[in-house]
Amino acid sequence: MPTTPSVISRKLVLPALRQLLPALALAFTALWLAGCASLPSEVDRPVSTALAKPEETRLGALVAARAAKAGTRNDSGFALVGDAELAFTSRMTLIKAAQKTLDIQYYAIFADDTTERMFEALREAAGRGVRIRILLDDFNTSGKNAQVLKLAFEKNFELRLFNPLPGGRGSMVMRILSNLKDAARLQRRMHNKIFVADNAVAITGGRNLGETYFGQSKGTNFVDIDVIAAGRIARDLSASFDQYWNNPLAYPVQSLMTAKEIEALKPPPAGAQTANLNREDPATLAGATQAAIAESNASAASAAALPDSTDLRLLTWTWAPSVLLVDKPSKIAADADSTGESQDTTVDGLLQLMSQAKGNLLIVSPYFVPGERMMVQFADLRRRGVRVRVLTNSLASNDAPAAHVGYARYRKALLDLGIELYEMRAEQEGSFSSFGSSALGGGSTGGSTSGSRASLHSKVVVMDDRLLVVGSMNLDLRSQLQNSEVAIVIRNRAISAEATRLIEPTLAAGAYRVELDEQGQMVWRAPQGSQLKDSRVEPDASLGLKLMLKLIGPFAPDEML
Repeated sequence: MPTTPSVISRKLVLPALRQLLPALALAFTALWLAGCASLPSEVDRPVSTALAKPEETRLGALVAARAAKAGTRNDSGFALVGDAELAFTSRMTLIKAAQKTLDIQYYAIFADDTTERMFEALREAAGRGVRIRILLDDFNTSGKNAQVLKLAFEKNFELRLFNPLPGGRGSMVMRILSNLKDAARLQRRMHNKIFVADNAVAITGGRNLGETYFGQSKGTNFVDIDVIAAGRIARDLSASFDQYWNNPLAYPVQSLMTAKEIEALKPPPAGAQTANLNREDPATLAGATQAAIAESNASAASAAALPDSTDLRLLTWTWAPSVLLVDKPSKIAADADSTGESQDTTVDGLLQLMSQAKGNLLIVSPYFVPGERMMVQFADLRRRGVRVRVLTNSLASNDAPAAHVGYARYRKALLDLGIELYEMRAEQEGSFSSFGSSALGGGSTGGSTSGSRASLHSKVVVMDDRLLVVGSMNLDLRSQLQNSEVAIVIRNRAISAEATRLIEPTLAAGAYRVELDEQGQMVWRAPQGSQLKDSRVEPDASLGLKLMLKLIGPFAPDEML
């Protein structure tokens, strides 16, 4: 008997619809609620500012002593952090050394064992009277990560969310769905990363806070560079923090949620989650529970294995002229495009600086979408004989493959200009979570405890071997037009050379070089000595990623990638 359409419907379509209905119902409910949810209109935001006399603290005295020992007239000192372990220990050191204030501004803080160690140190600092202000972009504060917000209810802590999104926080997907009606505002995020102790010593750069940024992830770890900054430049960073902290877009957590609401979002224990998955197979349940417990214990042990602090006096400090590039908070206001206010952005300042290059540019940007204006600038640089090298992610190593779509559409044009393109390999030999790691011959002790997957996350420019820029910005239209960013420009040959020494081993052994062959077709050259083969297609990328590149490549606008 032939199968009729009605039978097919009953056997295939209806069961599928029944499975989808709960998700669809949730989506429609979220979209309906979006029309009801709104941010509070009357919000109490007590104005506060950075510590007025940092020189009266231990850290302030340390900075003064280091400057005196260096015998310099420069008012700011710097130390590069290309090592994931040092990135963690230096922050822990600042927490432990702070006597008066800690000001912490981030795009994302992820709730995991690594950050829990940091939170415990922050609680100890608060217990000895340190005032702690945390300013966090609101995009990633859902699900498990919402637990970070509980710090707002502890003594000597203040926590504000920048450009918050109305609606629930149970799921990132539902949160995005419920705010689609205001997609333009959803896109504008505070991307600054600043960590300042006693208004005397600060850390800024590409890293957010979480295990993937400190080399402790079981999967992919981010390769990044920070800079420790002391003296006047730290005070400049604090001034920018104050601008954001006291802005109407910064909402105290208490105006948006109660401690009880945050607690209700706490995920169940790993064992309880597994029990809900399979109640009828005790053997499977026992095995899965043991695996979950083992994974949790391994993650905690990995985080605990990180050293607790580092001696900042042992770092190589460079005293040099510097300037802070930072966006105004108004860049990401809801009416930013309609007010007609013209403002130079961090990326605008960086592009202006790059246009003055005379000999060479080394650019590191994980998400690299030049746009037409930047392409014109690159063409001008090449006409003047400036060597331009760019290190970015490959399709396989990119944690945001959609961003690779924007880069890919400019790749051949960049090569035609004579730009040297390098794409980070996702699979690295040995542990690889830091520039200059032992896998690439740099001798770093900081490395991933897990596998060998790496994703580039650093944002660095070295110009003419004498100017170094380290910041939160990517060279893409999102950073230029939508996100707020911060960067430090340092004029010094020694620290510029140090940054170059950190990066160049990755160009040689940790990245494919993309070139054009005799027929003008792209080829990915494998690093020498890697025993890998050259490729004519995106190396190491899955079929799904390659398909995505072809499907959405022609349609997605640059500023959305």
